[in-house]
Amino acid sequence: MLVDLRIKNYALIEQLELRPSALLNIITGETGAGKSIMLGAIGLLLGNRADSRMLFHTERKCVIEGQFNISNYQLQDIFESEDLDYDAQCILRREISPTGKSRAFVNDTPVTLETLRKIGANLMDIHSQHDTLLLGDAVFQLNLLDLYAGLVPTRAQYSNSYRSFRKLEADLKALEAQVVQANKELDYHSFLLNELEEARLDNEDQEALEQEIKQLEHAEEIKFKLAQAYQSLSESEYCATGSMKEAAVLLGQISTYADTFQTLKERLDSCLIELHDIADEVEAAERRTEGDPVRIDELQARLNVLYNLQRKHQVRDTAGLIAVRDELRQKVGSVLNLDKEIARLRKDTDGALNTVKRQAAKLSENRLKAFPKFEKELAALLSDLGMPHSRIVVQHSAGQPTASGTDVVSILFTANKGAQPQTLSKAASGGEFSRLMLCIKYMLADKTALPTIVFDEIDTGISGEIAVKVGRMMQQMAKKHQLVAISHLPQMAAAGDVHYFVYKEDREDRTISRIRELSAEERVREIAQMISGANPSEHAFQSARELLALRGEALAA
Repeated sequence: MLVDLRIKNYALIEQLELRPSALLNIITGETGAGKSIMLGAIGLLLGNRADSRMLFHTERKCVIEGQFNISNYQLQDIFESEDLDYDAQCILRREISPTGKSRAFVNDTPVTLETLRKIGANLMDIHSQHDTLLLGDAVFQLNLLDLYAGLVPTRAQYSNSYRSFRKLEADLKALEAQVVQANKELDYHSFLLNELEEARLDNEDQEALEQEIKQLEHAEEIKFKLAQAYQSLSESEYCATGSMKEAAVLLGQISTYADTFQTLKERLDSCLIELHDIADEVEAAERRTEGDPVRIDELQARLNVLYNLQRKHQVRDTAGLIAVRDELRQKVGSVLNLDKEIARLRKDTDGALNTVKRQAAKLSENRLKAFPKFEKELAALLSDLGMPHSRIVVQHSAGQPTASGTDVVSILFTANKGAQPQTLSKAASGGEFSRLMLCIKYMLADKTALPTIVFDEIDTGISGEIAVKVGRMMQQMAKKHQLVAISHLPQMAAAGDVHYFVYKEDREDRTISRIRELSAEERVREIAQMISGANPSEHAFQSARELLALRGEALAA
């Protein structure tokens, strides 16, 4: 419930604070004093669009803040989903800068307007003309009926099944579309894959092939150079091995004179062994080197295959081709496996649809049981509020499964004897709409934890004893839910637990709007003035006292 409301720098309100009762709060005041302005400020707190033109002082920011006790509302999941810390004392704040920039906060954490709306919708319910428009909406009517029948948990279970079914259905359609596209591409992908498979890419060393063909193409030059190298190493008059042998002999002759000479001789002997090995390998390489035109053609043909494939698939080497081949294998293989996956999804989707239909049938059965009771109870309440000939009929038809079930409902209404019930938009006047919504919320009050309800002139089009009954009905609702009612009727004003008076105060430079809680004596005077005008008679005072006495009797009942 709303614990504290602060409005600063909004329209005619320079600064206002309201700490409402937990029961029924009545707000009265002269026309234009600021009652609707206060509702506009509350609307901003709940996420309505902001307008900097509504600032009282255009050079200062507007701040609207509401503190709520939300311990009974079970909102932990919403706070968790919005990544907000939950606390039983919740503070909503809205700020509008002179430039028109808007900021929203929940417990001092900045949030988006969407988050503010989501949380605010669970904290306050402003009954206004918007509600009368909603009452004509079929989805809104079905939600009301489910709430009345206590079917919210059953419907939530159905909705979960329906969402699962739609997810499977969407997956199936996407997979079927994928199969159509994949089949179009299958032949082409298979052709590309066959090319790559025939190329036998595994264990292929493209670099080795390129090196071998380079050697074969330069075989004569290589053979000649190798022969020359061998001559220099082993067979010429001053060959390297001969020179090193001669040097080794000379070092051997002086090796006994110093360990250093012996070490040098041993090192030279090692070099000589290595040189002989090199000479032998050079000779062997020279003998092996022969030109082979046929082998060159084979290698060139193989490399041409690799080069062409690389250009075709826009890769640089054999590894890139292997990656392309593996991807094509997966694509072609996945097409062949899609039929099995589609069969599985179809089976799961059919099973989910059967579950949806079964749960929808049970939901529909329970709804149909509740409709007569809803019609009878609502008609009885409307009769008490001055519409004795009213009839309520819940029109029902079956449709395709939707998120709310297979039921299509429309609440039909007539206030006139013998008249055929019609849709609410055709049959109900503004005052009748208001009483309809009041009665429906009264019926729902025992079935759910309603947020703080704000009634904006719910008493439009009524007076006398009917107004007294509306007041009593609101008193009953207020025993379980906090209510705020803006009214112009004395009968309603007398029903409140607390009475606030909104008034205008004229300053030298401008007019401002204020609100204050009335004392018992001030309350009698205000109600008397509502009965007979600015200068109430003693009879008006007596009537005011009688109305307030009726309030006490209603509370005691």
